[in-house]
Amino acid sequence: MNKKKIFNDPVYGFVTIPTELLFDLIEHSYFQRLRRIQQLGLTMFVYPGALHTRFHHALGAMHLMTLALRTLKDKGIKISAKEGEAAMAAILLHDIGHGPLSHALERSIFHEVHHEELSLHLMRKLNAEHHGALDLAIQIFEGTYTRPFFHQLVSSQLDMDRLDYLNRDSFYTGVQEGRPGADRLIKMLTVVNERLVLEEKAVYSIENFLVSRRLMYWQVYLHKTVTSAEQMVIRIMQRARDLVRAGHHVPASPALHFFLSRNVSQKEFEQDDQILRRFTRLDDTDVWSAVKLWADHPDTVLNYLAQSLLDRHLFKISLQSEPFEEEFKLGIIELIAEHFRLSHDEAAQLMIAGRISNNAYDADGQDTIDVLTKRGKVVNVAEASDLPNIKALGQRVEKHYICYPKEIL
Repeated sequence: MNKKKIFNDPVYGFVTIPTELLFDLIEHSYFQRLRRIQQLGLTMFVYPGALHTRFHHALGAMHLMTLALRTLKDKGIKISAKEGEAAMAAILLHDIGHGPLSHALERSIFHEVHHEELSLHLMRKLNAEHHGALDLAIQIFEGTYTRPFFHQLVSSQLDMDRLDYLNRDSFYTGVQEGRPGADRLIKMLTVVNERLVLEEKAVYSIENFLVSRRLMYWQVYLHKTVTSAEQMVIRIMQRARDLVRAGHHVPASPALHFFLSRNVSQKEFEQDDQILRRFTRLDDTDVWSAVKLWADHPDTVLNYLAQSLLDRHLFKISLQSEPFEEEFKLGIIELIAEHFRLSHDEAAQLMIAGRISNNAYDADGQDTIDVLTKRGKVVNVAEASDLPNIKALGQRVEKHYICYPKEIL
């Protein structure tokens, strides 16, 4: 069987699966599940074209990794075939542990279990099935391999993951200003003392990348309407979970019902293969099927939230730089209780307050974007740039929000 397949990607054109191991990983049920998990969760409520999946993103990130490795080899960096395949496997599988609706439900279905840890656990399972073929890929993913630039290509402030999701998300949302200039950035990559750096002439391209990232976060990922929709689906899951644990009948698929009925720790995931099997059966279909059923549930709060989400009757959301006062939030709850004839505790379920924040670049962290100057010195890009924008982009911007039903206005 010919396993060196070619697929047609709408962002990059024809993309090749370079090795048989990578083909086998893509064919595995763990990876195929990513076809059923949307990359941008509920962003489709604002950008109707944002229907691409984690499957698309993983393949795209693998493609950019092949381009990056080729660039480094052309510049004289020695990379063995084994290392190249391991780096491509690591980036291919970096999101394999994502749950339904990507980030939106990460903390409401699972208990202190992050998708990075689940990805690593699934990689270890796949490694056992492939008799140790992913040993090096796991070292690269964890950052324990002796050549750290490989890990930087997988996970850093300028990695193939970020370059693909910015490229892909701007393409599918139609937000063209979010394109990061990935081709030029990849061409400017090089390695110094086994650390990933960019040539000095890439400074303005790096700045463009950081501006694109800041813009995409506020215009797409943290768009206020997207935030409202995501908070509603989180509250739906929390309400369903509370009802299930209180002994009420809440219909759901077996996999989803299992996670609603109990807190599952990281340790349980790693020790119980049946829990892992249930998780790998879980995808967006489970969530949307449940929401459709819950729109007719006798619980007023659950059916109102579910029906509102199905009809895109989203909560009103207000943003401000300071936290909302407790008195104001209590006033909102009282209005909700009066309008819907609910108890105070039930009405509180229909008021959501929180905060969102973003900084495009952490200039003071350990994992900086470094530039190789013409004099051969490696410096932080914030120091290499003669423009103040990069330092400004490193400042964290925080906004506080409150969401509630529009009917009470």
